[in-house]
Amino acid sequence: MANMNEVLERQMREFRERRRRRAAGKRAQRNAVGNLGLLPEQKFTAVIRMLVYGSSADQVDEIARMGKSTALETLVRFCDAVETLYTRDYLRRPTPRDLQRLLQKDEEIGFPGMIGSIDCMHWQWKNCPTALQGDYGNRKGQKSIILEVIAGFDTWVWHAFFRVAGSQNDLNVLGQSPVFNDVLRGEAPNITYQINNIVYQNGYYLADGIYPRWTTFVKSIPHLRSQKQKNFVAYQEGYIKDVEMCFGILQAQ
Repeated sequence: MANMNEVLERQMREFRERRRRRAAGKRAQRNAVGNLGLLPEQKFTAVIRMLVYGSSADQVDEIARMGKSTALETLVRFCDAVETLYTRDYLRRPTPRDLQRLLQKDEEIGFPGMIGSIDCMHWQWKNCPTALQGDYGNRKGQKSIILEVIAGFDTWVWHAFFRVAGSQNDLNVLGQSPVFNDVLRGEAPNITYQINNIVYQNGYYLADGIYPRWTTFVKSIPHLRSQKQKNFVAYQEGYIKDVEMCFGILQAQ
């Protein structure tokens, strides 16, 4: 009889605990006007799973108990908040003060008018959805997304373009990138510098050999014929490693 009473008391305690938790959960899910809604933890979990694992909005319903439209709306709001929060200090175009600092440093190392190094890297997408694996497979058989970056001597990334399928190369990325939109709109910063008694008005970037022969790119020299060219290639290939070092820092994180 005593054992039966203990069992009944334990069941009653468990029932009260479940009821208390259920009531606390309902109170926590009420919004500012008193209506029931989703917890912030539910929305954040759904967003992180979609971003990290490539889950669809329908897949996160099993974990977060959210509808497809709510999950997508939450994802858009989260990305907008991150962009609003960090764009002012990071991922922004150089101000006149930033540009002057970059130009001064680059002139000291022998590249007047240079405002950064441009390059692309493959960012491996471990959990790429099956439907996208054909587009996002790179030449090594991995699934990846291409990241285009312009970085300065201090590994400051002031341009990033990150969404092109891994099956493309740097030229395809450049054709889709907004990096020269300001130039096309006539809003490029006015940069004046002189090389060999010739005055130039546009800045340039250090790039590797796959990029086109535009005046805005300074590439290495494939066939060296003089000591002067060898010196130039040594400096060019040395300072273009600024963007490669930036890639290394991102991958290490």
